[in-house]
Amino acid sequence: MLFCCYQSHCNFLIKPILLPHTSWFRSLATLLLIFAITPPITSQDRLVIPRLSGELVFNGIVNEIAWNEIQPFPMVQHAPVFGKEPSERTEVRVTYDNENIYVSARLFDTEPSKIMSTSKKRDEISAGNDWFTIILDSFNDKENALAFATTPSGLRSDYTVFKDGIVQLPEMPFNLDWNTFWDVMTSRDDQGWYVEMRIPLTSLRFKDHGGDAVMGLTCIRQIAHKNEIIIFPAISPDRGIFGIYRPSQSHEVIFRGIHTRKPFYIAPFVIGGIQQENQLNDAETEYDELVKPTLNAGIDVKYGLTNNLTLDVTLNTDFAQVEADDQQINLTRFSLFFPEKRSFFQERSSIFSFDFEQGNNLFYSRRIGLSGGEPVPIYGGARITGMAGKWDLGILDMQTRKFVSEADSNNNLSSENFGILRVRRNIINQNSYVGGMAVSRITTDGHYNVAYGTDATIKMFGDDYLNVKIAQVMDDSAQNKVWSVNPTQAYLNWKRFTNEGINYSFTLSRSGTDYNPEAGFRMRDNYAVYSGMIGYGWIRGESSRLFNDGIELNARKYYSFETGETESLIFNGGYYLVAKSNMFSYAGLNHQYENVTDSFSFSDDAAVPPGAYRFYQFEYHGQTPETKSFYVGMDMFAGTFYDGMRFSITLRPKWSISPSLQLSAEYNYDRLRFSERRQQFDGHIMRIRTMLMMSTRLSMSAFIQYNSEDNHVLGNIRLRFNPKEGNDFYIVYNEGRNTAPDREIPRMPSLSDRTILVKYSYTFSVRK
Repeated sequence: MLFCCYQSHCNFLIKPILLPHTSWFRSLATLLLIFAITPPITSQDRLVIPRLSGELVFNGIVNEIAWNEIQPFPMVQHAPVFGKEPSERTEVRVTYDNENIYVSARLFDTEPSKIMSTSKKRDEISAGNDWFTIILDSFNDKENALAFATTPSGLRSDYTVFKDGIVQLPEMPFNLDWNTFWDVMTSRDDQGWYVEMRIPLTSLRFKDHGGDAVMGLTCIRQIAHKNEIIIFPAISPDRGIFGIYRPSQSHEVIFRGIHTRKPFYIAPFVIGGIQQENQLNDAETEYDELVKPTLNAGIDVKYGLTNNLTLDVTLNTDFAQVEADDQQINLTRFSLFFPEKRSFFQERSSIFSFDFEQGNNLFYSRRIGLSGGEPVPIYGGARITGMAGKWDLGILDMQTRKFVSEADSNNNLSSENFGILRVRRNIINQNSYVGGMAVSRITTDGHYNVAYGTDATIKMFGDDYLNVKIAQVMDDSAQNKVWSVNPTQAYLNWKRFTNEGINYSFTLSRSGTDYNPEAGFRMRDNYAVYSGMIGYGWIRGESSRLFNDGIELNARKYYSFETGETESLIFNGGYYLVAKSNMFSYAGLNHQYENVTDSFSFSDDAAVPPGAYRFYQFEYHGQTPETKSFYVGMDMFAGTFYDGMRFSITLRPKWSISPSLQLSAEYNYDRLRFSERRQQFDGHIMRIRTMLMMSTRLSMSAFIQYNSEDNHVLGNIRLRFNPKEGNDFYIVYNEGRNTAPDREIPRMPSLSDRTILVKYSYTFSVRK
């Protein structure tokens, strides 16, 4: 799998376009209206998938006559040399019946002893395995897809692809936490390895027109010991290293005489355990030990409302089995972004994305059920996703309980309701769409905050895309004027996506004083950003050790309307390369200007006072070949930093000892020195993960992380038994310890908290 690359995400400075704010807003709105009424145009040669004509024994051996009667797809080499005949015979076939889509792969290898399989973990993603992956754009919308992948060990890895698989770091267009119902079986012999997949129609959701369903399909084989990728269809490497995952590049196939099957699943769960916590008493003289038993139950329901719309309902929602967030040290003056890990918010999560430039999104699901890092109880909620006619539809509604934090008296919340409505549809061509979104956050004490917007992505020509977004916020504490720029965010971007030849991106965005989407995420307020990037890339030939490389120049300017001055100005440039061995590297130089109006601190001993600062840094990102059983990733920054010096390094070693045992670690060190002010900061974060996989169904993981700034060690051990999809048994143990208990008076206990929980869920399938 190719989830390893570096791509610079900063932008090149462009001259501000001085337009009257109101006329600009109206012009963009008119443009979106024109796009919305333009009919879509699509065309492509389609392959007809044959219906199953015989019996299949689902065992991963792929020796049935029914498979031999099906023509395999014409696979070609994608890397290291695009278009070349695959070095190993690869036969991939697809068929179906009224219940399932079936996929088989005969993956021959002339050196079978070198076939790599380093894991049995559910949802593992690593280039250190041989892989077979099938990607289905089930709605054929050229933007979203479902991926099903496996290795010789038979592990199951499924994920969604969104935003047409276009990478805009630090955000990746993949949801690796998404799971659905499907099965896979594998086998091996002295000629290679073999795969059979069975994907229920109820797990896909698609549009059928009189019994015909059109989907996009991509098949990928990775041979790890040769660093070779074999693919159908032939997708040019100039689409970028992740181009093979882009739904818009898949081949359209037709399933005839097929009808969507409405899912109906009921999944009750029960959770129980005990929690021990040491809390400071009211007199603040000592810590009291509190022991609280836990017993809870809830239920999740999935129901097919129509052939294309699915309803998910959750009651008394609980996410106790979800792994803890990775600790981070914040070296900026802005809020940190943490990814969503909770299962209910994973399915079709891309439909609810409405993002502007980095760090700005109209909806951020972690606003629901989390506050200050603490879980907020959820009564329940409902979600509707799918297609309504030509429109992609997403509806989400969640209700949280009143929350009173025991750890922070300022972290108290009334019961809240979160509502989201999202619609989109294709226009003009198969890679363009227009849509709208509305997000509300309403409390039981009368406060409301409603954000709404419209957006369009237009493929102009070739690899050039125009992206337009407008959003507004209505709040009970602000003046809500529709034609005012104060509650408005507007965004305009033109970008060319290619890894070969010239590529560029230009962005203009503006956020008003009262633009404050309380169910969203943003880093800055009341600002404008002008940015741009220009670069050039090369796809190297057969004789080169490089797959592709390139250079980029970027600049970005943030202007504050509050101060009337430049808030941030960033220039950088660098060179990146991706080797055919799967090694990648990026090196660059950064020049940054920061106008700090309010001081911010890294610790009690180091802070940045108000002032204007210019500083320069060297930046490096790299990783040794992930196709090896042991590999290391590294990130480094070195240079001046505000009025001081900075050296930061992160190392990420991983060792796949066997398919049953993996060890990985991460160490981050930040060294800041402000000699003129006699301040300094040393931050350390260490993480160690161990994964023991007795089988693809039974595994145990241990995760320990240390943050020197918090003087805290967190430990998590999880045992998971997953005999079949939808049937899970977890034992979870969490423990937190203070590493410097004498830093406060009274002395803190060594143990801060300890929890042991048992969770069991079982899914009942109800035939309709």
